[in-house]
Amino acid sequence: MEKIKTKTIMTKSEEGNRWFGIDYHMNLYKGCSFGCIYCNSRCEAYRIDNFDIIRTKENALEILEEELKSKGLKGVVSFGALSDPYNIEEEKLQLTRNALKLILKYGFGVSIDTKSDLILRDIDLLKEINEKNSVIIKISITTHDDALAKKIEPKVISSTRRFAVVKELINNGIYTGILLNPVLPFLTDNEETILNIIEKGKEAGTKFIYTKMGMTLRTNQRDYYYGALDQLYPGLKEDYIAVYGKRHICNTLQYRHLFELFLNKCSENHILTDMDAIIADYKKVIPKNEQISLF
Repeated sequence: MEKIKTKTIMTKSEEGNRWFGIDYHMNLYKGCSFGCIYCNSRCEAYRIDNFDIIRTKENALEILEEELKSKGLKGVVSFGALSDPYNIEEEKLQLTRNALKLILKYGFGVSIDTKSDLILRDIDLLKEINEKNSVIIKISITTHDDALAKKIEPKVISSTRRFAVVKELINNGIYTGILLNPVLPFLTDNEETILNIIEKGKEAGTKFIYTKMGMTLRTNQRDYYYGALDQLYPGLKEDYIAVYGKRHICNTLQYRHLFELFLNKCSENHILTDMDAIIADYKKVIPKNEQISLF
């Protein structure tokens, strides 16, 4: 496996604690093995060539420990912003698990984005971290339909299994929710998908569902996605081009209707959707703004 030289592992969050209340970003791996056709991390800005090849960073755990020692703020460290921390190599290498041990040792919190059930291996560490700091897990689910998921996320566990992962984490006292991102125009931007994800999320006990009700299409990412559409759904690429041209942000055509439906149904089922409310809930603080705007 190729190893990349690096001088740093943790970087300060540029979102100013706005994106799920994280304070630091960290990616132990570069690239991903899951093959999701829409992945935003393929875009040119992230400078990850051959994204489907997984690489590790030299001396990552040693560098991470030194950085954790030096940080005055024992904040929340984000895993998986660009590359899933539970990729196919993690079961053998255990970089994520060993990083969690360091997070626990130095009293930091953790935020994890994943599509993998391998996260269940680390419930023991997540529970211990949660006793000292904040933990939030985000399971990415783009569709309730396992057959569709197999097409657009060919090497990921089924959506059904992902709902089960949410349930198991919740049952173990780990604050867990669903990332309904992206919502793919012409494929998953429909009432059936939205309502089923909310219903299955409710059954799993999800704390939140967060969505932007659209997708990005940037440079290399667009080329890869359109190439996949040509194979899976011939002619659909032309619909995207006709509607979105070269726009980077592609909201669903039914944005207002679907987003209103989403918010109302989540509210009925006591599922959080607002970023400030989610942050306040998992960090157990009182939100500054209790009034939430619909749009």
